[in-house]
Amino acid sequence: MREALFSRLGYVPGAKVLDLYAGTGALGIEAISRGAVRAVFIESARPAVTALRANLEALKLTADTQVFAQPITSALRFLKALGPFDLVFLDPPYAQLPEVPPIVAALLKADALSATARVIVEHAKKDKAPPLPGLDEPDTRLYGTTAVSLYHRAAG
Repeated sequence: MREALFSRLGYVPGAKVLDLYAGTGALGIEAISRGAVRAVFIESARPAVTALRANLEALKLTADTQVFAQPITSALRFLKALGPFDLVFLDPPYAQLPEVPPIVAALLKADALSATARVIVEHAKKDKAPPLPGLDEPDTRLYGTTAVSLYHRAAG
């Protein structure tokens, strides 16, 4: 699924990445391997944060990344200063999909998304991609029981 997603995204030279619900950081790390210049990871689960930091150290990516071990709602207040972000990955636990629209709205309100930002939301195939005000209708692709929805910042 990750390979298919990045085939859709292509090379991302110079991109600033925000990886929310980062887990072990696979999506943000992949973006850096494809040309992104910086990635910010937000993850609140301590075991995942430990694995994420170990992955970044093993790959010698600590200079190009920042890890915040806290809930996304707490991190929203300082993300504007770290952006604007060109790629935003949201891979919430499927039961937390309803949190995505208010998070994206807060990012837009804070001017934390670039004018050409792309937002990627992973969700269960059975769940419809959430509407995200300020972003175009998503292009959703299915991979087994998982769906990946790609949104673009709306023009204007």
